[in-house]
Amino acid sequence: MVIPRRNQAPGGQEPTPPLRYSTAWEEEHAPIAEARKAVRALLARAGHLPEHRVSQDAQLVVSELVTNAHRHAPGPGGIELEVLPDSALLRIVVRDSSPAPLAPRAHDARRIGGHGLNLVNRLCTQLQTTVLETGKQVVAHLHLRTAPPEQGLPPVG
Repeated sequence: MVIPRRNQAPGGQEPTPPLRYSTAWEEEHAPIAEARKAVRALLARAGHLPEHRVSQDAQLVVSELVTNAHRHAPGPGGIELEVLPDSALLRIVVRDSSPAPLAPRAHDARRIGGHGLNLVNRLCTQLQTTVLETGKQVVAHLHLRTAPPEQGLPPVG
């Protein structure tokens, strides 16, 4: 049998599909702990163990985005996670029922709370909000290949 060249992956191997997870929630319940568990398991399948810093960062980002959606948007929502085939990028998509854009607060070390979006901005290479007919969609990209830790800071984990 001949496979047309355009359908072949480089090297003649089948292309590796991305790893994916998605769930939706109703008005009263956002699965924050379930989303953290899902990203931990998804990244472990991609070779990024839970004790690795990148897995911990991903859990933090997912937790913050789902918590914000639940806290600031009355109504249903959902999350989609996708690890690209080369295991180098995690794409996080959170949908909620509020059209209001994300609003990071100015840094104030004395304030309790309100620091989550600033952390997400620091950890992700992309954070984009799109207004939809029924709310908004937040897309975050987290690179999974980590650079060496900055001098003077010990590695997490």
